[in-house]
Amino acid sequence: QVQLVESGGGLVQAGGSLRLSCTASGHTGSTYTMAWFHHAPGKEREFVASIRWAGGNIYYADSVKGRFTISLDNAKSTRNLKMNSLKPEDTAVYYCAASLVVPKSISQYDYWGQGTQVTVSS
Repeated sequence: QVQLVESGGGLVQAGGSLRLSCTASGHTGSTYTMAWFHHAPGKEREFVASIRWAGGNIYYADSVKGRFTISLDNAKSTRNLKMNSLKPEDTAVYYCAASLVVPKSISQYDYWGQGTQVTVSS
């Protein structure tokens, strides 16, 4: 089992920045990939960014490329998402997730955090 806890959400004006953190505990040695997803009202949960637990193999959704950066802090078992140049359309609940295999779809993420709200005002 892997437990995930997100933090760092909040309210920010358009053009501002936030940093989300996802702290993992439990059997993290079995984790292959960590990812961030967001879920806006009336929409499906969507992929934002991912990174291999050990680092590398970083991917971003086209909508956040150049604005968001995913990184890791092994000392704290934390994976961070730095979000710059935020837009109102980035407003959503952001979830971190962990996969034990090379993920091909959202269904292959086995563990999820409780989510943290990000609201970007115009």
